[in-house]
Amino acid sequence: MSTNTTDDKRKVTTMRLSEMKQRGEKIAMLTAYDYSMATLIDQAGIDVILVGDSASNVMAGNVTTLPITLDQMIYHAKSVIKGVRRALVVCDMPFGSYQGNSKEALASAIRIMKESHAEAVKMEGGAEIRESIERILSAGIPVMGHLGLTPQSINKFGTYAVRAKGEAEAAKLIADAHMLEQIGCFALVLEKIPAELASRVAAEVSIPVIGIGAGGGVDGQVLVMHDMLGINQGFSPKFLRRYDDLATHINQAVSHYIDDVKTGDFPNASEQY
Repeated sequence: MSTNTTDDKRKVTTMRLSEMKQRGEKIAMLTAYDYSMATLIDQAGIDVILVGDSASNVMAGNVTTLPITLDQMIYHAKSVIKGVRRALVVCDMPFGSYQGNSKEALASAIRIMKESHAEAVKMEGGAEIRESIERILSAGIPVMGHLGLTPQSINKFGTYAVRAKGEAEAAKLIADAHMLEQIGCFALVLEKIPAELASRVAAEVSIPVIGIGAGGGVDGQVLVMHDMLGINQGFSPKFLRRYDDLATHINQAVSHYIDDVKTGDFPNASEQY
C-alpha cells in the first residue's frame, strides 16, 4: 500500500513543484536511465525523474561523469520519457555541453528538448555559468540549478568531500542560490553540503530545493536509483539509505537459472510448445 502524501495522478510540472514547496509537501526525486525502470518508478508515484549524467558511472562503467556525451544523454532521456506518465523528467546537461560558451549551451539544451522530449535541463554551477543559464531560459527551457558538490568539476576540486564547510564557500553558495532563483531557475539541487547551510538556503529562496547529502531541512530529496536499490554496492556514502539489496536478489535468481539449465530442469514439460 502506498504511503504517498498524494495519490494525485496529474502530470507533475514545474508549477506543481512550486506549489508543493508552498504547502510543505516534500518532493521525491530519483534517477532513471531507461524505459523499463522509468516506467516502474513513475508508476510508484515518484515526483521527479532525473536522467542523470550519473549514467556515465552506473550504465557505462566510467569512474567519473565527465566522459558521457550529449548524444548519449539524449538517448537515455528519450528512453526514459517513453515510460513516464506522471513525473517531471529533467535531463542533466553533460560536461562540455554548456560551460564557457552560452551559444553552445543553448544549442545543447535545444537538442535535448527537441530530440528527447525531456521537460527541463539541469546544470551544475553558479555565477560562472550565469550567461549560459540565462540564454537557455530565454528560449523558454526550464532550468534546474545544482550547487555544492558538482561532480563535473571533480578534477578542479580533486575530491568528493563535503563542500561549503568554510565561510567563504558557504557565502558564495548562498549568493549563487539567490542568483539562480533571481534569473529564473525553477528548482535547485544541493549536493553534499552541511545540513544547516542547506536548510538556510531552502528557507531563503522561494524555489524548491532538493538535497542529496544535504540534510532534511530542504524541500525534497534525490538519490541515484542504482544506489538506493542496492544494485550498485561499491558506493556507500553517509547520506545513502539502501531500500533494497537487488544485487543479491539478481545474483541468486541468475544462479538459480544457471542451475536449472545445467541440470535440465529448465525448460520443463509445461514450458515447451
